[in-house]
Formats: sequence, structure tokens, C-alpha cells
Amino acid sequence: MSRFVLAAAVLLVGGSAFAADESPLPPQNARKLSEIIAKVEQRDDFRYVDEVNWDSGAYTVTYYTTDKAKVEITYDPVTAEPK
Repeated sequence: MSRFVLAAAVLLVGGSAFAADESPLPPQNARKLSEIIAKVEQRDDFRYVDEVNWDSGAYTVTYYTTDKAKVEITYDPVTAEPK
């Protein structure tokens, strides 16, 4: 029984630590992420999207060009325009 209580306490403490690290969600009036990705895909020399992150109230899209250059662009979630 004491092992169960200890395990439950560890999960509760760990769970609250994870909750504190979560980034806030995009605002209700945010554009769809697919719309932002579509804009990225239309850029000159676009090859592929490598990563998309949500941090500090914006999307950061990392993509590569046909000449293998790495590009990172931060987009406003409401206007879907680069910041």
C-alpha cells in the first residue's frame, strides 16, 4: 500500500510540473496551422517543412529550400503573416 501512495504522490507532483511548462494555446481567432503551412509551401525554392513549433505566442516554421538552405520563419497566429 505504501508503494502505491508513493507512486501516486510522484505522479501528482510530476504532473503539476509538466502543466506549468505548457505553452498557452493559440488564440480563438487564430488562423489554421494548415493555412500557415500552405503559405510556407508557396515560397520560392521551397523543398520541405522540417519542424513547426508553438512558443511565445507564435508559430516558428523551419523548412529547407531546393539548394538545401535551412530557413526559420516566425508567424503571427492571427494574421498568418511573418513577424
